[in-house]
Amino acid sequence: MVDTFLAQTAHLVFAALWAGSVFYVAFVVLPLARDGAFNTTKPLEVISSRLTTISRVSALVLLLSGGHLAGTGYTAESLVGTINGQLVLVMVALWLVLAGLVEIGAKRFETGLNGKKLREPAANALPLYQAGAVVAVLLLVVGGAVTTNVTALI
Repeated sequence: MVDTFLAQTAHLVFAALWAGSVFYVAFVVLPLARDGAFNTTKPLEVISSRLTTISRVSALVLLLSGGHLAGTGYTAESLVGTINGQLVLVMVALWLVLAGLVEIGAKRFETGLNGKKLREPAANALPLYQAGAVVAVLLLVVGGAVTTNVTALI
């Protein structure tokens, strides 16, 4: 019981942290950088590095906590044979997509920043981060559906 509470709490906190971080970078930081609000690459390098760290740590915590929750709450049959189980599998797929989008976006962004450019790398990375933000919100929505047992409402 305590392990489930701790796993659910860690899962929720890190999912929100990851989603919020990606959303903030996608819709605040990168548009400002693209529009020339920064006059040096240093703050953008720090932001990109921190987001990458948040993304990697969150992905690991979500893998471990989600694996524990799925392992204690589902069988192989219920993962593929129930709507909640299928939603969990959708979350895993979205988790992989989000991790990939953030990693690829960060590489594009950091490569341009290493060339001491500001606007172009932000413009190049922006669509990836915006897609990541949408995926992050979808992850939270699907997580909410699983948590509230949406199948009981159908």
